[in-house]
Amino acid sequence: MSTTAEYASDGTTLVEVIRRFEAEGYSGQFSAVEGAALRCLTCRAVVGACDVELGLLRRTEGASDPDDMVAVAGLVCPACGAQGTVALKYGPESTPDEADVLAALEGTAGPATPPA
Repeated sequence: MSTTAEYASDGTTLVEVIRRFEAEGYSGQFSAVEGAALRCLTCRAVVGACDVELGLLRRTEGASDPDDMVAVAGLVCPACGAQGTVALKYGPESTPDEADVLAALEGTAGPATPPA
């Protein structure tokens, strides 16, 4: 698995990040579900976050609100092969499902945080 991780606080919007991922071929979508899992919105399969192929990961902070922290991941569904994105809040605004999925995607045991 070849993963590119980026951390951006350059004012890039979430829409711009998702458009970039789409240009890279990640045109489908995933959603976070309970149990550190993702639902592929192409085939509707629920798969463990540790079972998907992570191709790209980009964290953003809101251009107008630095507390608006979102990570966008470019993923490949192991069930149908669809390439898509999932947008996950991180930090204090994240849901438990989002935090679990992001931790599993990053291979960490705790809540994900950007590097200092």
